[in-house]
Amino acid sequence: MSAQPIKIAILAMGGEGGGVLADWIVDLAEQNGHIAQTTSVPGVAQRTGATIYYLELYPRAAADADGRAPVLAMMPLPGDVDVVLASEAMEAARAVERGLVTPERTTLIASTHRVYAIGEKMAMGDARVDSAALIEQSRRAARRLVVFDMARTAEQAGSVISAVLFGALAGAQALPFEPQAFEATIERGDVAVAASLRAFRAGLASANGQNDSITEPARASGPRTESSPGQTDPGVAALVARVQQFPADARSLVTEGVRRLVDYQDVAYAALYLDRLQSLAFVPSVQVEAARHLALWMSYEDTIRVADLKTRSARLARVHDESRRTAGQLVQVQEFLKPGMQEICDTLPPSLARWVEGSGALRRLIERVTQDGSVVRTSSLTGFLLLYGLAGLRRWRRGTRRFQLENQRIEQWLAQAVNAARIDAPLAIEILRCQRLLKGYGGTHERGWHNFNAVLSAALEQPTAAAHTLRNLRDAALADEGGVALGAALSGLKPAL
Repeated sequence: MSAQPIKIAILAMGGEGGGVLADWIVDLAEQNGHIAQTTSVPGVAQRTGATIYYLELYPRAAADADGRAPVLAMMPLPGDVDVVLASEAMEAARAVERGLVTPERTTLIASTHRVYAIGEKMAMGDARVDSAALIEQSRRAARRLVVFDMARTAEQAGSVISAVLFGALAGAQALPFEPQAFEATIERGDVAVAASLRAFRAGLASANGQNDSITEPARASGPRTESSPGQTDPGVAALVARVQQFPADARSLVTEGVRRLVDYQDVAYAALYLDRLQSLAFVPSVQVEAARHLALWMSYEDTIRVADLKTRSARLARVHDESRRTAGQLVQVQEFLKPGMQEICDTLPPSLARWVEGSGALRRLIERVTQDGSVVRTSSLTGFLLLYGLAGLRRWRRGTRRFQLENQRIEQWLAQAVNAARIDAPLAIEILRCQRLLKGYGGTHERGWHNFNAVLSAALEQPTAAAHTLRNLRDAALADEGGVALGAALSGLKPAL
């Protein structure tokens, strides 16, 4: 044949309109003198594997000149793709990993936003992949890279990301069609035309403005300024004044910690946070590390916190927005809750919790009622009031068994860090970082607490290199929930002399 087909791969997750985008490209090609073929291979699930749509476009005039129909492939081959469109930064990196993106040939068009993979979310620690590294990897691999936050662009246009990708494809000029032909394709579809055209034109403008360069990766949120935690009462003003007394490199983290703890409990609790940080002022590097981990531990998750977050107006507004409801549509929100005996007792005063756990009949009744969990509809009045009432227990949180237990543990952990900081700052930092092992509540929290004690005890018993040992043990504890890696690491330690 005298011509070669244009080869296009689309990597998109479920619900992002990848099929619609593929259909648009096929219609665009067929209406503008090309033969088009498309196939798709679905992924395992929405996040564990994207659907790959593969298209080949061949000039009809060339086929007529050859006197026969072209033979078009059904799957992309590594090193043999002209255009790759990816709906998210990780999908772009996966296309690179598969060899679909090459520096000699491929135009890569991708969104910089992230939808975290199952592996990133399931890990016990912070397993998020660096978004900037993903984009840099893509930049090195592609002949041309066109990237920007297409999810945000779609949201602003009131449309979906497929329309923005279609616009970016037009702006990249990777296909032999004018932008007007792209718009005519959307209009022929006759579905949400106005919103799709808005998103298309926004994507077109963003791609045209890049001039073969890349934009900065999208961030989950912009940097927070050193401002007040959002209130103006005298107590908050005093907190703000105290924050300004911290070193400049710690101030941003301390501000976030204060904001978080005022939101979690109250001004007095945030003041306690600052008091605790002051105990490490003699080693600034350790104090900076403590600013983050102390705030996270002091805002531990309990049933009161969960109920509070689920009944906030901002959360309900976000659900309504993400559901893209239209005027007159009702949105119902259902929460699946399965509080165990421990979670219930942790919400009670210590003496009452002990009595409930020791009372045979009452304990069995609670266990029978809660064993299967329950569904609470927070969009209904009764369901909302149930969780709202639980969230209102925040004012009495200091009297709960969980609060008193966590407060005691925090004091012990902080004292260990302070003592270590006097002689070995790296060890103090590793002690503070062990807070990463503590997550959630119930069984999840208990497993984390067991690992926390195991790694600290074993590392501090080592005659030398305690900081290095502690870091390795902590990483092993975060490697798997079953504790296999931690068990192997602990068994390999030399006994203390």
